[in-house]
Amino acid sequence: MDMKANAKLSDGVLTISTGSVERVFHYNNGNLISISMTNLATGDCWVFNGNTPDASFPGIAGDAINGGCEIFEVAATPVCSSYLAVQVTCTIGTLQVRRVYRLYDGCPAIKSEIYLRGKAPAPWRKEALKEADQKNIESPHQIIGVNIIAPRIESLLFHPRHLRCSAILFRDITDLRNNLVREESFIPYNSKNKYDGNILFAADVLTGNALFVLKESPCSDVQQANCGTDFMVSRTEITPVGIGMDIEDLDEVEWRCGYSVVIGMGTGEKGLLKSLRQYQSANRRFDAARDDMVLVNTWGDRGQDSRICEEFIMEEIKHCARLGVSHLQLDDGWQNGQSSNSAFSGGSLENIWDGRKDYWMPHPERFPQGLLPAVQFARENGIELGLWFNPSKNDSYANWEKDAKILVDLYEKYGIRIFKIDGVVMPDARADRNLRAMFDRVVAATNGEVRFNLDVTSGRRWGYHTGTEYGNLFIENRYTDWGNYYPHWTFRNLWQLSKYVPAQLLQIEFLNILRNADKYSLEDPLRPSAIPADYAFAVTMMAQPLGWFEAQKMGELIKDLSPLISRYREYQADIHSGIILPIGSEPDGTQWTGFQSIHDGYSYLAIYREFNNQQECQFKLHDLVNCKIKYECLLGQGHDFIADGSPVINLPRKFSFALYRYEVI
Repeated sequence: MDMKANAKLSDGVLTISTGSVERVFHYNNGNLISISMTNLATGDCWVFNGNTPDASFPGIAGDAINGGCEIFEVAATPVCSSYLAVQVTCTIGTLQVRRVYRLYDGCPAIKSEIYLRGKAPAPWRKEALKEADQKNIESPHQIIGVNIIAPRIESLLFHPRHLRCSAILFRDITDLRNNLVREESFIPYNSKNKYDGNILFAADVLTGNALFVLKESPCSDVQQANCGTDFMVSRTEITPVGIGMDIEDLDEVEWRCGYSVVIGMGTGEKGLLKSLRQYQSANRRFDAARDDMVLVNTWGDRGQDSRICEEFIMEEIKHCARLGVSHLQLDDGWQNGQSSNSAFSGGSLENIWDGRKDYWMPHPERFPQGLLPAVQFARENGIELGLWFNPSKNDSYANWEKDAKILVDLYEKYGIRIFKIDGVVMPDARADRNLRAMFDRVVAATNGEVRFNLDVTSGRRWGYHTGTEYGNLFIENRYTDWGNYYPHWTFRNLWQLSKYVPAQLLQIEFLNILRNADKYSLEDPLRPSAIPADYAFAVTMMAQPLGWFEAQKMGELIKDLSPLISRYREYQADIHSGIILPIGSEPDGTQWTGFQSIHDGYSYLAIYREFNNQQECQFKLHDLVNCKIKYECLLGQGHDFIADGSPVINLPRKFSFALYRYEVI
């Protein structure tokens, strides 16, 4: 089967294909109406019977005019794979609409972007009718369910189906939250009901036809122009709603971009998960040489900026080299300006650019020779230095060009390629646009060499499904000082997220387990100090491990960890080049659990025994049926063996693990 993307407009019908899935539309002078979507590998097809355009905007009515369709190739960039773009435009009343479909070769999903220009005469957000205010079943012609008045760029209407659906809700603001994923399974009713989340899975229980809808937006409760829900679903309709824009965000000259929607197909839940991951891999190119890291950030020991100076950093570099990590990140305190998170009074992150140009210069007393000596010493020891940076949020990031210049200058002067982006608050769509402009400027100026650790711990930020092309995600701040770090809590967050978000994208922390042991009860068997250091590191291996401590305070733990970290780094890139999915039971401190990294050829398996008395456990692996498999233990307490795709794993003690490389023989 030809897996090349293609598209054509003929006799009023637009057909677009990735070579894996195909969508067909009534062209309707550029105001598209879906006809069908087909999985070309299986022949499964969703037939749509709507007679109204997929995209709609409250208060915008009338026939489309000035329709146009362009098909063109978009070359690969350092952050995105090449794709065939299908750009469809039209004018409806006072609004110009541009939809761009991204067709990645062989991808089982199609992304739909929307751009708007013009004006709108009426508000775009209103819940028209609540369930409690509707007629009862004696008036079925009036029963419509919840009808959200909001912009939409997709609306899939079909004949009644017996569906089983799941809506997956995500939460960030992890300083306050420790339950980051919620799955709601449901069977749609005749009336429309609303469901929150970034992802919707839908499967026809009679035919097996299945699709997913991904709304590329921040988490549900922090979206711009929030319309009160993400999806309206019935037996005859799946409609994602809300595009992150209000009528105040429109401009009559500049095209403004809203949230994107991705629709993909697969067979069963596992098929949908793999299709989702294939799309994510195409939309955000992963380069192990650039993106993989085992990074140490000293902030986790709560010294804040009180210890940051050249002498301290030189000592950290020595210990990071002994530990075997790849990066050391200087957090808040390297810069001349004093932030509001300083250990010293009087700092601020407000009005950074008002009347001063030296806020982001190296601190003249802490680094009297600038950063160059530390950068050079780090390179000599096989360590790459990264920095913390807090963009100026005033006036919705109006100073983004100045911030971008600082980042580019730091790259050009010192070779800094990794920046932790912190303190972000996006109160409106303008802030979102300006922050994107800053990232885009830096990526373009450095040919994609500069990457970012995007903090999702606080504030109104992008979450897990938008902005990910710029780097990886700093998931959480946890501290033994306050007793809010437990390895199994952190492990659980990774395990749950990794089902829907590439684990390679996530920075997951391991701490100094012996620090602040007195802050935990000695009767608590799950306390950090009761858990082996190698295990605390091992639960982060499928992600980007983050050492959240001062390396020079790790003492004898360095001897425990350095051989493991060094060996892990030999396999890290290969592990991260696969599709990583969780297996086993959800971690809670007492389970058998793990991950599978699926490749063509060699694949990987990470198994963990938490605090339990069960000596062994059987796992059912993805895509391994009726085959003989060789399992080779690379790290941890396992052993080599040969078995089928449902292996029984034996680990000798509580809080032990094994990393296996396996192949079908």
